[in-house]
Amino acid sequence: MKIEVAKRAGFCFGVKRAVKLAYETAAKSKQAVCTLGPIIHNPQVVKDLEGWGVKVIEKPSRVKKCILIIRSHGVHPKVLQQLKAKKGLSIIDATCPFVTKAQNAAACLRDEGRQVIIIGEKEHPEVIALKGYAGRDSVVFNHNAIKVGPRIGVLAQTTLSTDDFVKALMYLGSKTNDIHLINTICRATQVRQQDTMQLAKRSDLMIVVGGRNSANTSRLAEMCRKVGKPTYHVETEDELKAKWFSKASLVGVTAGASTPDALVRKVVKRIRDITAKKEKQEKVIKVQKVQ
Repeated sequence: MKIEVAKRAGFCFGVKRAVKLAYETAAKSKQAVCTLGPIIHNPQVVKDLEGWGVKVIEKPSRVKKCILIIRSHGVHPKVLQQLKAKKGLSIIDATCPFVTKAQNAAACLRDEGRQVIIIGEKEHPEVIALKGYAGRDSVVFNHNAIKVGPRIGVLAQTTLSTDDFVKALMYLGSKTNDIHLINTICRATQVRQQDTMQLAKRSDLMIVVGGRNSANTSRLAEMCRKVGKPTYHVETEDELKAKWFSKASLVGVTAGASTPDALVRKVVKRIRDITAKKEKQEKVIKVQKVQ
């Protein structure tokens, strides 16, 4: 059995930058280090950072004197303003540069006097932050019924799939003729999705590695299933089951943008161990039958 890992699997630039900032800050700081929400959507990385003393604080009101790292998803501008007003608080902004670009795009569309439509997941932290830049009358669209004004501006959650973006645009285009569109889907996300789709088409089954709370990882798994291939979304190698690989000649492995390379390697190693054990058992059975 052959195992093939997607070319672009694992940490993207924005995630790598945020995690690097967190570890470096924890290593050199004598003050308490905190993040506002998980710095990335990967439980294993967050747990490891806790071992370095980096504490996750979910609510801005609970932030006390510390070095506070703004996570890669960004934060609502009002929240950021409140945090900056707190005494004894040092802020390190680890917002992904592509998310910052999307925030600027939302503000630009708002300043044009347009109703801003954000295509994405309403409860995702990146989208919550984007809405803060998009203005009070902004709306999050995820194939739900919404009221659209005569002049709209449209942008996307940076990890949205291109297919979902196009479908949403077709719907919104039927509601008004005055649209200013800014494509804010991260290029790295697009390439990762393309690589995954190509691998899924030629594989017998797909293993998608990453946090279950990661939107982009879950989207990769969804895309693989749409190709019609058995797909398993796992967070760690311990979740792999031998029966999954019983009829596979080629196993494809991909990972979300918040998945460490080391975790991907562990998953690949475990798959090799499982299949090696299976092949050894099959040889023993064959020998026994011959005897």
